[in-house]
Formats: sequence, structure tokens, C-alpha cells
Amino acid sequence: MPVWDILKRLFLDEPAEVVFKEDWKAYLEENLPLYSRFPSELREKLHEKIGQLVATTFFEGYGGLGLTNEIILTVSGQACAFIVNHEGAPYPNLKSVLIYPSPFSSVQKSWNETGAVTEERVTRLGESWSNGTVVLAWDSVARGAHNIFDGRNVAFHEFAHQLDQEDGSSDGTPFPHSSEAYQTWGAVLSEGYDKLWEKANKGKKSFLDPYGATNHAE
Repeated sequence: MPVWDILKRLFLDEPAEVVFKEDWKAYLEENLPLYSRFPSELREKLHEKIGQLVATTFFEGYGGLGLTNEIILTVSGQACAFIVNHEGAPYPNLKSVLIYPSPFSSVQKSWNETGAVTEERVTRLGESWSNGTVVLAWDSVARGAHNIFDGRNVAFHEFAHQLDQEDGSSDGTPFPHSSEAYQTWGAVLSEGYDKLWEKANKGKKSFLDPYGATNHAE
């Protein structure tokens, strides 16, 4: 039985009887080097978050990609590692995750100063929509999961956008739980963004992808 069917049944109907199977753990160990670095108690929290995410999210393969347990667990493992210590549902607004086998194309609209609309077809590794949808290229997800040292991880990137979009806008600031948290976030983000922007504009190498210097949301 596919992992999403098992987890939906267990977490929605029998949450007290959830057991994260050994072959599921094996996929995480193989595909997510970070997983092996987690202490045992954090792994258990991650298993629970993965179960909640898979039980409440619609996964679908596009472009001929057949979904497997490995794909579902590699995607959801990264998404949940990102917020493993957050309280409540992993991503409250997330409804669906659409996965292509490789980079996909989409239409990007832009407006000039006169209000005229220009459409351009661009190639994407991932997208995050404010309606609760994440779109990913599986080969990029797998590559980013395996290499934790190159500063590029499309799953982290797109699920970070979902956190950002929880307040209804994509501006680089997730929903603040207090005014103090909002101020702290703004200070840290601005400092980090300025450093990345400076390095990107001088052509210097940085741990983070220079694409992050596009704007505060990225």
C-alpha cells in the first residue's frame, strides 16, 4: 500500500497507532543526509510531522512521473525538517504538492509602467502558490536533498515561500507571532539580505545561491 494511503488512514483515523516503517526510515537515511544527523528524539518528531503532512496534503505526479514512496518521503522529509520544531500543523495552508520529473515551464506575467501585460514562458525548478500549492521538479529535489553543502535546495526554498505566504503576501516576512518576533525577523533578514546582495553584485561566492539577492522574498 502506498505510504500516503497508510499515513492518511493512520493519522486521520488511528493516530495513536502510527508506526513509522523501517523502509520509510531507509529512504530518509538514503536521500536526506541531514536525517542521519538528527538525534533520535528529533527524528521521532520529524516522523510525526511527515505523517501529518502526507495525511492532509494531495500529492500528484505530472509530466509522466509516477509517484513512489521514495518521492513522497523525500519531498515531505525536507519540508518537515524545515519546521520540525514548529507547533501545530506543518503547513496550515498547504493543500497540494505537484511533482514533475524534471524542470518544467510556466507562463510568467509582468506589467510595465503603462500597465501593459507581457507574458513569457520560463523554465522552473519549483514554484509556490499563495493558494496552498507547491510545484517541484523531482530531479532537482533529489539533488538538493543529497548535497547539503551547495546552498541550493529547491524543496527548502519553495516550502519557505509557503511559510512566507501564510499571512497572505509573499514579502519575505512570515506571519509574526508577536511584535518582538516581527522586529527580530526584520533585523536579521535585512542584515543577511544586504550581505548576500553585496556579494552577489561583486561576483563573490557565498554559501547561499545569489538568486536569494533578487529581493527579500527570495
